[in-house]
Amino acid sequence: MVNIANVTAAPSPDLLTPDNCAVLFVDHQPQMFFGTGSGDRTAIINSTVGLAKSAKAFDVPVVLSTVAAESFSGPIMPQLAAVFPDQKIIDRSTMNAWEDLAFVEAVKATGRNKLVIAGLWTEVCVVLPALSAIAQGYEVYVVTDASGGVSPQAHEHAIQRMVQGGAIPVTWVQVLLELQRDWARTETYAAVGDVVKEHGGTYGLGMVYAQAVIGAHAAG
Repeated sequence: MVNIANVTAAPSPDLLTPDNCAVLFVDHQPQMFFGTGSGDRTAIINSTVGLAKSAKAFDVPVVLSTVAAESFSGPIMPQLAAVFPDQKIIDRSTMNAWEDLAFVEAVKATGRNKLVIAGLWTEVCVVLPALSAIAQGYEVYVVTDASGGVSPQAHEHAIQRMVQGGAIPVTWVQVLLELQRDWARTETYAAVGDVVKEHGGTYGLGMVYAQAVIGAHAAG
């Protein structure tokens, strides 16, 4: 039941903000991409970089992690590393990143209680830390289009398992626009527009068109 007297023009505390979340990138590596069969791998790469640039635009803390980089999976994808050239990459032996002390300490160091997670593969390297973080009190948001599994079924069932465990599925554009929320926020307007135009597909082209026809300050 709604109490009209308590209704105000205020955002839900469930929303992601630049001050309450951290973004975790788990195992976006060549060998993991080779085995990904749940969707178009080029699209997953685009979404991952779009998510990374979204975090950078709002100065959201990130954690970058790989698994067996030197012995099996290869380095983190260069497009992702290029967004955070000074960021330490945590390499692990564990499939579950939440069982790696350095990874967990890096997450704790962000001081954030909402974790936005993307990775390969969804059914292993995303679902395991997601459920582990939820069990320890974190709110987890899984970026489904910046993640991929070995098959469509593996990806979808992993998402279902995480949702049943309390995770919230989102897309990278959803994260970006939730962080912005108001086109009057001029300090991040241009950066958000640049990310959308570079990685937002036809949405990005729409912004190019709007700004060319309507003007430089046409809203997204």
